[in-house]
Amino acid sequence: MGVTHNPVATQHLVTKRSFDVADFPLPSGREEAWRFTPKARFKPLFDDAASDGQLDWSTTIPQGVTVTALPSDQAQPRAATPPVDRIAVLAAAHAGDTVLVSIPAAADLPDPVVLRLHGTDASKVVWGSVLIEAGAHARATVVMEHTGSARYGANVSVVVGDGAQLDFVSVQNWADDAVHGAHVGVRVGRDARFRSIVATLNGDAIRLVQTVDYDGPGGDAELIGAYLTEAGQHAEHRILVDHSQPNCRSNVTYKGALAGDGAHAVWIGDVIIRPAALGTDTYETNRNLLLTDGARADSVPNLEIETGEIVGAGHASATGRFDDDQLFYLQARGIPAPVARRLVVRGFFADVVRRIGSPQVEADVLRAIDKELATLNAGEDAAVMEQYAEVFTPSGEVAQP
Repeated sequence: MGVTHNPVATQHLVTKRSFDVADFPLPSGREEAWRFTPKARFKPLFDDAASDGQLDWSTTIPQGVTVTALPSDQAQPRAATPPVDRIAVLAAAHAGDTVLVSIPAAADLPDPVVLRLHGTDASKVVWGSVLIEAGAHARATVVMEHTGSARYGANVSVVVGDGAQLDFVSVQNWADDAVHGAHVGVRVGRDARFRSIVATLNGDAIRLVQTVDYDGPGGDAELIGAYLTEAGQHAEHRILVDHSQPNCRSNVTYKGALAGDGAHAVWIGDVIIRPAALGTDTYETNRNLLLTDGARADSVPNLEIETGEIVGAGHASATGRFDDDQLFYLQARGIPAPVARRLVVRGFFADVVRRIGSPQVEADVLRAIDKELATLNAGEDAAVMEQYAEVFTPSGEVAQP
């Protein structure tokens, strides 16, 4: 395949990384990394100031896993990567101790580690720092759930040891007034497998940046995302996968549905394949479904290839409206239009959600999606929806109509 080498593009895709706040001045909005972001909504997370705001934490911790507080001077050398933007570096600077989730080497956890973060006040900034370490050859799932009202800036670091398998699920199901900006930095060890599942279901303004780096050959990263964006809401997901090691793989699949005036979703997918990354296999896909007029989706895939000795590399992006054929098929079988529309949207997300791999987490995410879909379609005929309530079963699965 053809090889492109563009120093300007490479400079754009390679994001600055540092624990020094001075390296990240206030964004003007003209920077490529901030041009889609509504800066006014995130302004409190740009201020270099400590805060006594806190989130309520609750956890489910399987036997053998430890959750401890780690001073920042000890957490930084163990991080997957330094922060990549101003929000994350301020979170690292002002969060105080880092929450360390340690999964021992060779552990095989049948149940997920669950971290529930709940906010009760959107007027105060809350800074957070989390470090998740999966030891060599461990197998585990870690779930982070975000709910309630908050103005939350976070720096999250995930280190996957050699030969380990880690699923990381991040659910953003905030209240309507919440603002959330975070960097999730991931480092994948030799022959390790990392899978990320991001579900952004509610919140006033969400901006999540995820970076993936490889520590050795044979690493595998799969990044899956689903997002629902309502009127006036902003949901932004930025991804950078940096292939610097040979024989590594990455696959990115994000899907979003938007409804309402001013609903705005942004997806940026950056992939770099460096000269040493021989045998790389990578692909990224973004699909957006516009449910109403007035919604806008920006989708920008970027691929920089610096060696021709790869297995494959590509990307796809599409934004469109309802599939009329699907709606016709369902309505022709007697299903009313409101129910048919909801089934089509649910089916749009189903193949993403079912790749989570945990039946309980899948059911929780599908239930949250159903709840948001009910909000999006609040003006529909309530009697019709009640008549077909059994179509959406409590288990989270879709019953056959």
